[in-house]
Amino acid sequence: MTQFATDSILPPPPDLEVLHDREYRVQAYRKADDLILIRGAVRDQKPPGLYLGDDDQPLTIHHMQIDLEISFPMMEILAAEVRFVSFPNDICPDIVEHYDNLVGLSIARGFTHKVRELFGGPKACTHTTALLQAMAPVAIQCVWSMRASQARRAGAAALAAGEAPPSPVPATAEQRKAMWQMNINSCHVWAQDSEYVTELEQGAPMPAPVFIRGRMAELGIDPSEWSTRMWA
Repeated sequence: MTQFATDSILPPPPDLEVLHDREYRVQAYRKADDLILIRGAVRDQKPPGLYLGDDDQPLTIHHMQIDLEISFPMMEILAAEVRFVSFPNDICPDIVEHYDNLVGLSIARGFTHKVRELFGGPKACTHTTALLQAMAPVAIQCVWSMRASQARRAGAAALAAGEAPPSPVPATAEQRKAMWQMNINSCHVWAQDSEYVTELEQGAPMPAPVFIRGRMAELGIDPSEWSTRMWA
């Protein structure tokens, strides 16, 4: 089973000289039932020979990594580690300890604003701060993933013990609302006065996302099962 697709999501245009490549990579891991690890990296590269004519290898000019340990379901940063792997100036890594100020911040509410306040511009490293802002949405998406992981592992444990998988306990209306409310004002779909949010506030079930409907069709699963699978 393929864990993730590895094909290029950014095919180059034909017949143009490439000047620069910036790559973000963010992954999330379950460390415990109440702990998530978000690991991110940013890397800037120049193509071979652009800066040094005799060099036949790509040149990495920035490479920073961040680990964030986040409590679940509170979504508070418990630990932060920043690593500078490749950088232009000798004093670039001197700012690493400043990122200890991430500890205690909520990654669910007002995080982007707080990051700009604490680490914007000359207060920190531009590239590391940009990476932080790319990592936050991944953490939010893990709220759904952690719930799905817990249900899957509970079923697997029961089968391993020779028992029937436990019947799913439906989420309460309050739990469902808490899960989607952290998306409020994150984009135009989730604007607090949007039609989509208004319908949810009025108790309408959350519709299956487009990507889920497509995959369910491929697997021959009735789309009407989405609500049961989602909130169980």
